[in-house]
Amino acid sequence: MNIETNNKNIIMAIESSCDETACAIVKNGREVLSNVVASQIKTHAKYGGVIPEIAAREHLEAINMVIEEAFEQADIKPEQIDAFAGTAGPGLVGCLLVGLNAAKALSLVYSKPFIAVNHLYGHISANFLDSDIEPPFIALLVSGGHTQIVNVKSFSDIEIMGETIDDACGEAYDKVARLMGLPYPGGATLDKLAQKGNPCAFKFTEAKVDGYNFSFSGLKTAVLRVVKSFDEKDLPVNDICASFQENVSSTLIKKVRKALEETKYTQAVIAGGVAANSEIRKKMFALSDIGIKVHAPEMKYCTDNASMIASCAYFFKNNSTDIDTEVFSRVKYNEKIS
Repeated sequence: MNIETNNKNIIMAIESSCDETACAIVKNGREVLSNVVASQIKTHAKYGGVIPEIAAREHLEAINMVIEEAFEQADIKPEQIDAFAGTAGPGLVGCLLVGLNAAKALSLVYSKPFIAVNHLYGHISANFLDSDIEPPFIALLVSGGHTQIVNVKSFSDIEIMGETIDDACGEAYDKVARLMGLPYPGGATLDKLAQKGNPCAFKFTEAKVDGYNFSFSGLKTAVLRVVKSFDEKDLPVNDICASFQENVSSTLIKKVRKALEETKYTQAVIAGGVAANSEIRKKMFALSDIGIKVHAPEMKYCTDNASMIASCAYFFKNNSTDIDTEVFSRVKYNEKIS
């Protein structure tokens, strides 16, 4: 099934890569008609992280509900949808199967085109929602599973300039949060506490990594040493959080600036769940001081959602339109997803 996806006006998308069951309907890649998300945070909080088998079962329970709610919110009938899209990966295989198969089924039942979307392209596409931004730009993608600097040259030409060689940014946040006994989700809790602390209280050394790549495992170990040097009752949690966050945010933005200088682009965007982080967001927008137009998605579009998947299906030409596309757990941008 080969189609030109960029001439489809109304796309329904389903996202189920991790612990959110989401469905959305988006017009022309930018206008959100409905955006429904069923979160599993409360379910996984008692385990301190996402349990894949439990997540997949909850997706099965929620999928029909979110689809029905998306149609109701948008006041649209299935026959009015021009194409159905679903996240093919990367993500948890059992979870991905629920959403992608639902999108395939809708496509077959209503004889509409099917589009399989790369979740990472989706996060970048969140910037197109309710905005008029277009490539070229540098994207800082920061999430629980990925940390990358991406050169978005056009809707059909995307290049990874650098990525993490070990822990992803969000992963490092969650691990450091656990070291201090902070509740799940750790990254968001750490960010809140960091705003009350002194970012200069502890000087954590920035990892020396070539090019545009990142490493956060050493920083995690450095934080562990500091935590162990205090009695639990005397642990300066806010200051440790603030110092850790200062190191991470400064490291990220330094390389974004370098990428902007190399490409001579005047636009930059932030994407992924960690794009909601207060300090990273603040430092990104400070790039406007050097003449860079900075864009970030609304908070509700930073974490996993289906609106970004629908937008991606509309704009990016790297998506697959093969109904036989299978799910995948890990992939780089320049690999085919079919």
